[in-house]
Amino acid sequence: MKLVKAVIKPFKLEELKEALSEIGVEGMTVSEVKGFGRQKGHTEIYRGSEYTVDFLPKILVEIAIPDDRVDAAVEAIVNSAKTGKIGDGKVFVLPLEDAIRIRTGESGDEAL
Repeated sequence: MKLVKAVIKPFKLEELKEALSEIGVEGMTVSEVKGFGRQKGHTEIYRGSEYTVDFLPKILVEIAIPDDRVDAAVEAIVNSAKTGKIGDGKVFVLPLEDAIRIRTGESGDEAL
C-alpha cells in the first residue's frame, strides 16, 4: 500500500476528484493548506501599501491506495491538476505500513 499526497491549486480540486473517480478511487482526504515553493509567494497592494504574500492557498489531497493502482492514480492527479504554470504543485508517494477500518476491524488492502 502507498499513501499518495498531492498539493494542488484550489481550483483544480473538482477536476482531480472526477479524474480519480473515473479510475475507481473511492475515498480521499482533502485539506486546505498554505505553502510556497520556488515562486516564493507574490506581492500585493492593499490600501496603498505593498506587502508580500509568502504562503499561497493550496489543497492537500491524501489517498491510501493499493500498490497496483498507484501509477494510475499519480497519472490521473498529474493530468488533472496541471496548468503548465508555476505553482501547479507536487505529488508525493510514501509507503503505507498498514490501514485499519475502524468499523469492521479489517486491515491492509481490505481496509481501503
